[in-house]
Amino acid sequence: MTDTYQTIPTQEQVIIGGLSHGKASFEYTMTELAELARADNLEVVDRVTQNLDRMDAATYFGSGKVTEIKELAQGLNVQTVIINDELSPSQLANLEKRTGLHFIDRTELILEIFADRAKTREAKAQVEIARLQYALPRIHPSANTLDQQRGGGGLMNRGAGETQSELNRRTIRKRISDLKQQLATMAKTENTKRQRRRNSALPQVALVGYTNAGKSTTMNQLLEVFAGESGSKKQVFEKNMLFATLDTSVREIQLPTNQRFLLSDTVGFVSSLPHNLIESFKTTLAEAAQADLLIQVVDYSDPNYQEMMVTTAQTLQEIGITDIPMIYAFNKADLKGDTVYPELDGHDLTYSAKDPASIKLLARLVTSIIFADYQTVDLLLPFSQAKDVAELEATAEVKSKVYTDQGTALKVSLSPAQLTQYQAFQVSTR
Repeated sequence: MTDTYQTIPTQEQVIIGGLSHGKASFEYTMTELAELARADNLEVVDRVTQNLDRMDAATYFGSGKVTEIKELAQGLNVQTVIINDELSPSQLANLEKRTGLHFIDRTELILEIFADRAKTREAKAQVEIARLQYALPRIHPSANTLDQQRGGGGLMNRGAGETQSELNRRTIRKRISDLKQQLATMAKTENTKRQRRRNSALPQVALVGYTNAGKSTTMNQLLEVFAGESGSKKQVFEKNMLFATLDTSVREIQLPTNQRFLLSDTVGFVSSLPHNLIESFKTTLAEAAQADLLIQVVDYSDPNYQEMMVTTAQTLQEIGITDIPMIYAFNKADLKGDTVYPELDGHDLTYSAKDPASIKLLARLVTSIIFADYQTVDLLLPFSQAKDVAELEATAEVKSKVYTDQGTALKVSLSPAQLTQYQAFQVSTR
């Protein structure tokens, strides 16, 4: 009998490195880079930093630091170095030539993570566009494939009189064009769905913020607290990892008062998010752009949470999301010692997404904002309008219902759209 053993795949070991650029947030970005590496199933075994305001045009680091990296990697038997900035094609080529190591910049690392996390056709197309746009200027004239290490292969069909690099560039541009057309078609479908949701007259709320701040957990707990077992079946994927999910999920939340709103969970942000990726994901983030209210979820337990809020504000501005009311939801208060929660200060909530009392307070805050323009009115609907009565009982906050000789009398809280719809049935209480 032969014994069989299950082998556990080992993580590739890497070194991370970066220049300070004279920025106070440098240590924070290096810590974040290590977390990004972990999200890509890489093990960081050492780090190299240099206090320079500007990168070397040829090799990013100074020449002495490049030699130090080569010797450090040889001593640790490491083949890959991840850099905390986006490198130019020439910098990548020079570093690899001088050290014999494989270099990945921050942009490529994020793109790799996104490529691994993308699940829907839309997300996959968005990531592929960003990766191809990144790869386009990095095609080496001597390359035999599109890219043996970056951007994938399978794009070889040599044309008459073309060098391989010319062919690859032409093929990439054609692929990008095709993908953009596919995205445009998918965007039409999503726009139709969004318009249908908009026509439903339900307020729309979007969770935004830094990756791994707890947006998905917040959505799942709202579903569990207010929908019980049925809500559990609608929960979204969550994991303690950067960019656990890239896909926007929309769920309907129905409160005990019968008031309802649509809640969307959007892709998380990170500092120095590649511009091409932001451009590609604008259609995915359209849910946030059309929301009536934003909930910015912040990891309050992270010592760098203020820098994360700055990153979120900058990213929202870059994708054109401005002038939408916002709740600042400081999550993971249970992980921050001596913090009282849940606690409300204006539109700022300190809470734990895993605490039912926190979730209920968040729901009260949300409803106080999105239902602020609702009015409580008296309606008298003839018995022939029984269908409308049933619809109101299912979708609105009915405070009282009395049967009279003339029909069903309701005291109900209505949205502006519903006020117009049922104006003919309103009765004066004077």
